[in-house]
Amino acid sequence: MKTPRSIVISAPSGAGKSTIVGALLAKFPQLAFSISACSRPPRGQEQNGVHYYFLQPEQFKQKIEEGAFFEWEEVYTGMYYGTLQAELERIWSAGKVVVFDVDVIGGIKIKQKLQDAALSIFIQPPSIAVLEERLRKRQTDSEEKIQLRIAKAAEEMSHSSAFDHVVVNDDRTVAIEPIEQLILAFIEP
Repeated sequence: MKTPRSIVISAPSGAGKSTIVGALLAKFPQLAFSISACSRPPRGQEQNGVHYYFLQPEQFKQKIEEGAFFEWEEVYTGMYYGTLQAELERIWSAGKVVVFDVDVIGGIKIKQKLQDAALSIFIQPPSIAVLEERLRKRQTDSEEKIQLRIAKAAEEMSHSSAFDHVVVNDDRTVAIEPIEQLILAFIEP
């Protein structure tokens, strides 16, 4: 049986991946968002089962032990993120193309597992300074968290070559065009 198709969008925090994913989901009805699980508390207006499946760290670790995750990662110390196998089965059984909005290491793991059945795109910020400015404008993180994210972003950007394509997001409306073309070529060859 042929593996259903998936699209992996990864980027450092604040690079604009979630905004781009939202635009893609609005444009392509054949795409469906894979809701990730995480062990952090909700930020701002985030809702359980919409933006993430919010699990307590103990619940997350239990699901790891049960083998419930397709992939998972301890992104920050004590903070886990992952994709539940049941979430993928839900989307694929509906005949949709899964869209992953995941951290960089998660994106690499998914691409390695799905290989040619996944299109992986790395969204790169124009610079670390622009990334820092975006993180500050969100007003969702403490200064300590912002500094942690900025430090991690430099390391994450060094992994961009592990993705099929790299798109610099200095202007969302400009960056989305080549991504749309890549997706069209992938889902309708």
